[in-house]
Amino acid sequence: MTDTLADHADRTLHRGEPLVQMENIGKSFGPIVALHGIDLTVNAGEVACVLGDNGAGKSTLIKIISGLHPHSEGTLKVDGNAVTFGSPREALDHGIATVYQDLAVVSLMEVWRNFFLGSEIRKANYPLAPLDIRQMREVANSELKKMGISVKDINQPIGTLSGGQRQCVAIARAVYFGARVLILDEPTAALGVKQSGVVLKYTAAARDAGLGVVFITHNPHHAFMVGNHFVILKLGRRVLDKTREEATLEELTSEMAGGRELAELSHELKGR
Repeated sequence: MTDTLADHADRTLHRGEPLVQMENIGKSFGPIVALHGIDLTVNAGEVACVLGDNGAGKSTLIKIISGLHPHSEGTLKVDGNAVTFGSPREALDHGIATVYQDLAVVSLMEVWRNFFLGSEIRKANYPLAPLDIRQMREVANSELKKMGISVKDINQPIGTLSGGQRQCVAIARAVYFGARVLILDEPTAALGVKQSGVVLKYTAAARDAGLGVVFITHNPHHAFMVGNHFVILKLGRRVLDKTREEATLEELTSEMAGGRELAELSHELKGR
């Protein structure tokens, strides 16, 4: 029988404890190999950064951990137990929440309504019971403040917040609903410097609260600011796998820029 989110939420997390482990994971779509031989461990209280350009396999990796696609080869473990998710709901039941780049928010709805979107609190335990608006406002406001997130008015439409603030509301929502592993899909991709800083601050806050965070990005500078472990993908394969103690920002930047391929191209062009 599959464990529920409540079962996992009762567990005390210990910093450095493996929450999700990918061992030799691969994914094929017919003859197309999207991922091959991927190892990744997500520990409690740490940020695992997965970097790569478009087409590197980052999205496929997210979809395997979040339950959208089953893996084709290898082993996916949660809390040391091998699993194959059949849906995002199964991943959520294991405490794995994903905040996608295109946030699932309703711009004209209030902040508190978006916080509880799809998981509304009702005044009684039957489907058509009226919403407990007062409690949802109080809980949303309290949870945002716990994360250090300040909004002018919990009743304002979420579309009036900056992109960084919307990302942070989504992070706080995931934490409140029991996430132990938080997957952030390119959270700073469409943001300016100041807004990116806000998101990075709350990514670090989630890490420091004991969550395991998977930070998907193509920006090595952002990754290096919050990451404990770095994996760079290229055409579905790992080309770099290092801890913070082993890696440098210059190395990440060089590998993301093309590394050896650029050096070979430069040598070839000079020889002409």
